[in-house]
This record gives sequence, C-alpha cells and structure tokens, in this order.
Amino acid sequence: MPIITIDNKQVHIQELNKGASQTVVLIHGMFSNLSIYYFNIAPILAKHFHVVMYDLKSHGMSERFVDGYDLESMSSDLLGLMDYLKLKKVHLAGYSFGGLIALKTALKASNRVDRLVVMEAPDPQDDKARDVIEQYSKEFLEHYVANFTDTTKVQMGKRQMEKNHRMYEFLFEKTSIKADMIQEKHFLSEINVSGLNIPALLLYGSESNCKPTGEWLQAQIGQAELELISGDHNIPIQEPAQIAATIIHFLSKSLSKTVTQNHG
Repeated sequence: MPIITIDNKQVHIQELNKGASQTVVLIHGMFSNLSIYYFNIAPILAKHFHVVMYDLKSHGMSERFVDGYDLESMSSDLLGLMDYLKLKKVHLAGYSFGGLIALKTALKASNRVDRLVVMEAPDPQDDKARDVIEQYSKEFLEHYVANFTDTTKVQMGKRQMEKNHRMYEFLFEKTSIKADMIQEKHFLSEINVSGLNIPALLLYGSESNCKPTGEWLQAQIGQAELELISGDHNIPIQEPAQIAATIIHFLSKSLSKTVTQNHG
C-alpha cells in the first residue's frame, strides 16, 4: 500500500504500467475509494497507459482531514500529486464528484491536461443528485464486499465493514464535506466551460438521474463527445469493460497523435 506524503498529507496511491509513454490519472467519487477502478477498469487501461489512482483525503487509506473538500482544494491536491510524481501533462478521468474535480483541474491548469474524461458528474445544484451520490456510494461498498473480497483475497469481514462505516461517520459527522459540496452548488453555472480547449469525453448512464448534466456539458464544451452507457449512476461497476474500452478508444487518439508526431 504505497503511502506518499504531499504537503504534509499522507496519500494512498496505486500505479500500474509505469513505463508507458502517457499517463491517465483516475479520480474516484465521494464516499468511495480507488478500488472502484483498481480491479476492473485500471488493468485494462494499463495495457496502453501508465495508470495512477489515489484515495481522496479521508477516503480509503489516505489520511483523514476535517476540511478542504471544496473543488479548489481537491484540485490543488490533485496537482500536488502530479507534481510529486513529476507528471507534467496527463489524461484525467473522474467519476461522480471526481468528475467535477477533473473538470475543475482542467479549467484551472489546462496546460497540464491532455484529454478529459468526465463520468457521471452531477450538477451540484441538484439536491437529488447529491442524494444519489450518497445512495450509490453505499451500494458501491456493498457491491465491493459481495464481489471482490474472494477474488482479491481481501477479507473484508465484520472488522473491515465497521472500518468503512466509521469512515462514513467521520466524513458525515466530523468534516466539512457536506457543507463544502453545498458550497459548490453553483459551480457549473459559474464556470465558463465553453472556453475549455481540451477534448472531452462525457460518459453517463442511459438511466441516470445525472444524464441531463452530461447533455448540458456536451452543449457547452466545444470538443465534447457524449457516450451513454447502459445503466444508472453506478456505470463503472455495472459496465467496467465497456467503460474501459470507451476510454481507451478516446485516449488512443492522443496516442495516435504522438506516434504521428514522432514519425512525421
């Protein structure tokens, strides 16, 4: 379990295929952890890319903090991680609230983002969307326990379940996470995504409550493609192979460009 220290914060990261020419950084959503990618999506991406995953603060095995869950702080954490790993420019892929972190970072430091993948990012203004994040985060945990404890040899028994529930209790009751998410209520209406000069892929569930946000982003971002995946807000768990294949197809356009530049 690699733990690195960035700006006096202990961050749990996982890397696959460090020798690849291009890097994709995967950002999970609130109330989950990097394992949403680790077992299915990341290994497929790692056949082509250097893959970096990390646990957001107070999530998974990263250090706990009582505040700093606003998008500006989370984006700064991500850029700090890239600096630590000496990654000048990467592809970013974020799920749910992680998609908003990816979008915020692409707007804040566009020179450091090659291509952007936003999966199921909600409109923070939508109270129902925030409830959906909470609901599906709990479903994620239950799915993880039911499907991966045997294959990964991770014995997530009663003790691990209690540990995860303590994480929920800490985040909900001891931190500013909910207030910080509400603070971002007008994030999408305050930013100017029309000026985003980065190719973007928007992945949304065909039955997701967040799909209208994907359609809105497609209309606003000049270089955005919208792909609908069968399922709801939980598409990374429901269709991981399709998610990975779609991301690879999108990011491979950058690989092709690199090959052309190197041989042109």
